[in-house]
Amino acid sequence: MSDNNTPGQASGNGNGNGNGQRKRALTILTVAVLAVGAVYGGYAFIVGKRYESTDNAYVNANVVQITPLVGGTVTGIYADDTDFVKAGQKLVSLDPADARVALDQAESALAQTVREVRTLYANNSTLDSQVKLREADLTRAQTELTRAKLDESRRAPLVSSGAVGKEELEHARTAVAGASSAVAAAQSALQAARDQALSNRALTDGIAAADHPNVQRAAAKVREAYLALQRAELPAPVDGWIARRSVQVGQRVGAGSPLMAVVGLRDAWVDANFKESQIARLRIGQKVRLDADVYGSKIEFDGTIQGLSAGTGAAFALLPAQNATGNWIKVVQRVPVRIALDPKQVAEHPLRVGLSMEVTVDVQDQSGKMLTAEQRTTPAAETTVFSQVDKDADALVQRIVKANLGGAAKAKKA
Repeated sequence: MSDNNTPGQASGNGNGNGNGQRKRALTILTVAVLAVGAVYGGYAFIVGKRYESTDNAYVNANVVQITPLVGGTVTGIYADDTDFVKAGQKLVSLDPADARVALDQAESALAQTVREVRTLYANNSTLDSQVKLREADLTRAQTELTRAKLDESRRAPLVSSGAVGKEELEHARTAVAGASSAVAAAQSALQAARDQALSNRALTDGIAAADHPNVQRAAAKVREAYLALQRAELPAPVDGWIARRSVQVGQRVGAGSPLMAVVGLRDAWVDANFKESQIARLRIGQKVRLDADVYGSKIEFDGTIQGLSAGTGAAFALLPAQNATGNWIKVVQRVPVRIALDPKQVAEHPLRVGLSMEVTVDVQDQSGKMLTAEQRTTPAAETTVFSQVDKDADALVQRIVKANLGGAAKAKKA
């Protein structure tokens, strides 16, 4: 009997040991899962609460369209796609023949106008002399009239005594009438001379010859023609790389036609599109860690939140959503957030417009603002490439005016 029971007992002990090991393994596994869950939960609560992240982020930069201000035929192209250009470097040239002819005509018209204005100022002295001459004529006529009246008054009493004949008296009276007519004529001539002098002075009073409206109008035509000639050459407004070149030699282009673009990659930034549920903790000035897909996790960029958009991306879309319709489905909206990059890092690891980025924002610092309330005091972007053209146009006008004013160049204001 004992021999028969021995195997059964052994089998029972084996099952018990197996169940115990299985229970122990399950207990260990359960504890491990709970521990991992606790660790993950603690990480999510402590670390995850400190960060907001998104992979809906892309590199952006200023893309400057090169468009002509005047129409013309393309005669030269001096930059191609992928080329790096400096601000002021010539990119495209147009046929300048028509603009050069227009400038020559404008220069001639300005020179002629200056000389005509010189004549106006010179006529002031001539007309003043005419006024003085007419005043002298009037004085002489008045003197003759006075003399004639005295002669008449002396002869009139002598007619009754026969000392003076009636014929002589009539001659005296005729002389008075002629002298009176001469005075009237002299007065009219004097008034006409004064009116003419006043009219001429109305064109010259209070202004120098170089600042005369006629000169300024002709000078504006010269500036316009000069600018049109200079605009036959299109310079690069900023430093950058050429992209989307579409212009060809011999092509007839109109004002405003896009020819190519200059991309300022050195001043690149990132537009990160955060969910509307994430932006409550985003603030201007918060630190950002960025990873570019092109470099992988080996290269990490440092950034700073520069600003949050005033609306969602859908609000500014070409065809915005019409949520007032009956077929409405809630879609989580995203708000663009602009992130400034470290220029030194961008120079060491160049980026391209449109590259994907993974963005992680440290939201622990809540001292910043969600929307900036400060007015910008400096230009967001500017170029000085075109300022020299205006200065050169002014210099050309001054040379023409000075050359044709002659002795009237330093004429005082009338």
